[in-house]
Amino acid sequence: MGTTRLYTRTGDRGETGLAGGLRVAKESPRIRAYGTLDEVGAHLGWVEGELPEALADARTVIHRLEHELFVAQAELARAPHLPPPEHRIESRHVAALEADIDRFSEPVGPLKSFVLERGSRPAAALHIARTVSRRAERELWALQRIEPIRPEILVWVNRLSDLLFALALYANLRLGVPEEPPDYTV
Repeated sequence: MGTTRLYTRTGDRGETGLAGGLRVAKESPRIRAYGTLDEVGAHLGWVEGELPEALADARTVIHRLEHELFVAQAELARAPHLPPPEHRIESRHVAALEADIDRFSEPVGPLKSFVLERGSRPAAALHIARTVSRRAERELWALQRIEPIRPEILVWVNRLSDLLFALALYANLRLGVPEEPPDYTV
């Protein structure tokens, strides 16, 4: 019985394969876009490990998001000439994010100013995931300029970062850590 290798050597010359066999540069906009979503997923795995039992409701949502990220990445990893996969980000995913944003931001109430990206460990980790998801959104729009992608993914990633912000504020609220506005006089 042979061992499974974690390396293929097929990317040693700066290219990687998309589903469907097309080879593209590792720094192509498509690879950057789904690679950045992969970073978001890694951060969410870290966030999930940071959540205390008081944030079990947030853990359930984050776990779902980790799976949705794989759905989005799988679609983006397909060669552009292929039809979209059976499982893909759809308007129902956007609606779920919007419902979660409303649910987690309602207890926090309206913000009166910007807040520093800090607080409890879970909130700080969520802010990191949020900023990486914003970068993923920029990468997706760069890809959209040269290779049209379905608008549902663009809307979904925009709402994803909004939800991560709402979750960060919610985490601080639930853990009793006050938000701190920036001091512009420093």
